[in-house]
Amino acid sequence: MRVAEYVTYDATGLAQLVAAGEVTPAELEAAAHEAAQAVNPRINAIVETWQADDRPDPGSTPLAGVPFLVKDIGVSMAGRRMELGSRLAAGNIADADSSLMLRFRRAGLVTFGRTATPEMAYSITTEPAPYGAVRNPWDPERSAGGSSGGAGAAVAAGVVPMAHATDAAGSLRIPASCNGLFGLKPTRGRVSMGPDVDEIFNGLGVHGSLSRTVRDSAALLDRIRGPEPGDPYFAQEPARPYAQEVGRHPGSLRIGVLARAWGGRRPTAPVADALARTARLLESLGHQVEEAEVELGVEWEEFVLADARLMTANLTALVDELAAAFDRPIDTSTLEPETLAGYHYGQRVSGAQFVAALAMRNRVARSLARYYDGHDILLTPTLPELPMPLGAYAEGAEALDGLGWIDRLNDRSPFTMAFNVAGTPAMSVPLMADAGTGLPIGMQFAAGHGLEGLLFRLAGQLEQASPWSGRTPAVWAGDHPAP
Repeated sequence: MRVAEYVTYDATGLAQLVAAGEVTPAELEAAAHEAAQAVNPRINAIVETWQADDRPDPGSTPLAGVPFLVKDIGVSMAGRRMELGSRLAAGNIADADSSLMLRFRRAGLVTFGRTATPEMAYSITTEPAPYGAVRNPWDPERSAGGSSGGAGAAVAAGVVPMAHATDAAGSLRIPASCNGLFGLKPTRGRVSMGPDVDEIFNGLGVHGSLSRTVRDSAALLDRIRGPEPGDPYFAQEPARPYAQEVGRHPGSLRIGVLARAWGGRRPTAPVADALARTARLLESLGHQVEEAEVELGVEWEEFVLADARLMTANLTALVDELAAAFDRPIDTSTLEPETLAGYHYGQRVSGAQFVAALAMRNRVARSLARYYDGHDILLTPTLPELPMPLGAYAEGAEALDGLGWIDRLNDRSPFTMAFNVAGTPAMSVPLMADAGTGLPIGMQFAAGHGLEGLLFRLAGQLEQASPWSGRTPAVWAGDHPAP
């Protein structure tokens, strides 16, 4: 299969070709490698590729034979490196598959490489020291977002139709917005973190995917959801497969619009205009749309402080574990400035402060849950501004302590973190684009606990009403011969 043809299909479409015998998994993998060779020098999204050893039976699953990439953090693949975007973990090789990797294999995915992440996934731009900056396929001088920026850039550029992503503060939804993709953050406990950990960042982190179509994300979540033995908690199983929700009518939904973030940040003019256009689109589809006032449950400063304590304490434990495992120092030779600052801040977090931060998590979850007593959906921009120029996040970072860095990330992405804290599902939908630059603008839709099915129904309706599949970035694998 030629690359120009390969990139026109989503994952479900490719799997259907495999099932029909029109193409083999090996031929699809070859096309994916060729696509990577064509565009990765321009976007730097993929840190390593290999010849996959998985050869699924055609038609055995709805995704059998589809080329796939995993993020360089959070998922272990036996015999392959997972280096967390960090010099501290350089050369780390997994000795066994994680639970999620086993599910990717059982889904029939052909995993042939890993995508870039910022160090320890501790940023919302992907510019790690070991591998360099990931470039946005729509404008290579801008960020692809983070921390799943490598996944977002690779999918947007056509290397794969979907890729593994994680989200602890917006790390899946932010790259979806920056790269013009669909990305749904599942409910806490929907996808197992086992067996090596029970939860990531005290439940703030979850696994998911980035895709160009809604049905692909639904199909993959169907294959990876559900608990594993020993999981500390899990989300209730849905009434029907998510793949069946995509074509179902969502009904007339009560949708609140939050235009001003909890910290007071307002979107820039292009994003505010996109939000207004989205509200009008929803009204034209029969939904009840109104401005919303949503109580966070705590003051913004308390929210940011508690986030900083949770995230840096977890970071400190991870850094100590890696340093001991590889007998490496914890200093500027192994860690980037913001990571090192977070490490030192986390060392000073007391047990009592950590427990108080968990209490904040509970108050936010309870407060946001009350919003859904009168509404079905909350609509916000995913980001308050267009994708940032590369290097912008790092300006002055060496002068920030751990709290200052978390405050910066929350200021740049003030709409996403609350749903990680609450543990509820939220999705970024690539409905709009900036008229001046052509850059994509994601709209975030959030629902109550366990209601991914509702989000998939709404996303499917929006995809039909305002298709985005015809928009492709300047860097697109189908437009370039392999070097």
